[in-house]
Amino acid sequence: MKRTAEDVKAKVVGLWGRLRQNVDLLMLAAVALIVVSGWLLIELADEVLEGDAQRYDEWVLRQFRSAEDPSRPIGPAWFEAAWRDVTALGSATVLTLATLACAGYLLIGRRYRTLVALAVVVVGGIVLTFAMKALFARPRPEYAAGMKDVISASFPSGHSMLSAVVYLTLGALFARTTGVLRYKMYFVGLGLVVTLLVGISRIYLGVHYPTDVLAGWSAGLTWALLCWLVVCFLQSRRVIERPNAAGAIDSGV
Repeated sequence: MKRTAEDVKAKVVGLWGRLRQNVDLLMLAAVALIVVSGWLLIELADEVLEGDAQRYDEWVLRQFRSAEDPSRPIGPAWFEAAWRDVTALGSATVLTLATLACAGYLLIGRRYRTLVALAVVVVGGIVLTFAMKALFARPRPEYAAGMKDVISASFPSGHSMLSAVVYLTLGALFARTTGVLRYKMYFVGLGLVVTLLVGISRIYLGVHYPTDVLAGWSAGLTWALLCWLVVCFLQSRRVIERPNAAGAIDSGV
């Protein structure tokens, strides 16, 4: 009996150790499945692309518009300016700079194959985003008219999708450089928070419908998850450099 209890305890400890080492992947998988399921439910119930969700989308956007001047979002000028700053975190310029900063980190560490994998994930996400926009060609909300930075189709939200691809990929990448659970959760959680804020900012500013943002989150999370699964598999086969948890960030508990 004592031997059985010890075996069970050893198995539990071993399982917990594996979960601690792969918490970044597990978190991405959980979030991706939740968002994908939610988006599929919306798509099946309302047939978004056939226009059945248009009334809901427009109602939500109106809740964020000023009653006196529907061309402006609710709140004082400084509040609107703050959300414009947030939405800039999902712009091509900022995402490119964030990716290049991480690429420099990998380059200094001579992790060339991981650098190539990062480039494939980001470039693939960009191609997928514009391919989906071209395929669905959904017009932008009326509130986006006249905005200089609004030049592409509405579905899905490019800011939301590429933020999910870049920030969650970078968060998962840095999470695998440490053996400390709270650091792993911080890196992935930070990427998730930034991604959510960027998507909300697109709805608040009236440049995307809510379903555009949901689709962007869903597609971005799914792409990041699939790519990270491939990277983890290649790392296990030593095709790509394995993360060095001990060398980057303190690996103590």
